Amino acid sequence: MPDELELLPALEEHAYRILVKLDRARPDELAALTTLSFAEATRVLHALQARGLAAAQPGEDAVFRPLPPDVALGNLLLRRHEALERARQLVAELNDEYRTGVRRLEADHLVEVIIGGGALRDRLQQLQDGAREEMLWFCRSNPVALPSGENTAELDALRRGVRYQVIYDREFLQSPGVLDNALAGVRLGQQARILPSLPIRVAIADRTTAICPLVRETGAGETTAAVIGPSELLNALTALFDAYWAMATPVHAPGETDTATPDAPDDAELYVLSLMIGGLPDKAIASQLGVSRRTVQRRLDRLMALARVDTRPGLAYHAARHGWL
Repeated sequence: MPDELELLPALEEHAYRILVKLDRARPDELAALTTLSFAEATRVLHALQARGLAAAQPGEDAVFRPLPPDVALGNLLLRRHEALERARQLVAELNDEYRTGVRRLEADHLVEVIIGGGALRDRLQQLQDGAREEMLWFCRSNPVALPSGENTAELDALRRGVRYQVIYDREFLQSPGVLDNALAGVRLGQQARILPSLPIRVAIADRTTAICPLVRETGAGETTAAVIGPSELLNALTALFDAYWAMATPVHAPGETDTATPDAPDDAELYVLSLMIGGLPDKAIASQLGVSRRTVQRRLDRLMALARVDTRPGLAYHAARHGWL
């Protein structure tokens, strides 16, 4: 994940945690408890003060005390949410402009409309066959062209080194066989993440061409889709994907032979954790894994014990801050 998505740099987070435990501290006291020099400790404490996470009396021998993190970091989260909403609105506005003006465009315009499920399936195959570096994909429930398990072009592309970043919505992952197919892709190199819902269906190759099924249908009930070349609309779609990718939960694929240790989670537990954070209910996770609901709950209980938290939101926060996923 890009550095700009980090809420708090690791060094500042570590210093803040020490400050909370001490209740208050001077730079020399922080330096004595870390590997920081006096100058570095002073700089970190002033950085926390600038973020609104610490306060200090003026003077050379200032004593810093921690401030609640919810206001400072909460404002940052709000700004990111607002930026995501602006990106979503931009896509909607540009799409509306396209639909109202498409009849006035020349035949060689960068947006091409294709009609029919067969034609859409063929274009999706061609898009993946022609990809050289990466494919970006929003996978929603009720796919209109390529049902789960039929996208053989993805496996071929993964084998030749094309990077796949795929976001699945929660409902789609609960469909029979979808999770198994997703894991097969992950084991070949696909980077998979989960969100409760996705705004559109879209596949983007090398950030130069996108295919986006349209909401409307023809009079015969056939599927229609837009093939989008380099344009502001394509830029908006890729920006929307990047924003949702940053917010999505990574899928941690289990290994072939997972062995639990007393003080660390194993891959099977992290797999359950990734599905839980992604929004799948215990019953759906148990059904997908072929285990009992109680087994799922027992694995999550052990993870909460390892994290020393007593709530699932607390577990999700601990997993994010400690890089479990």
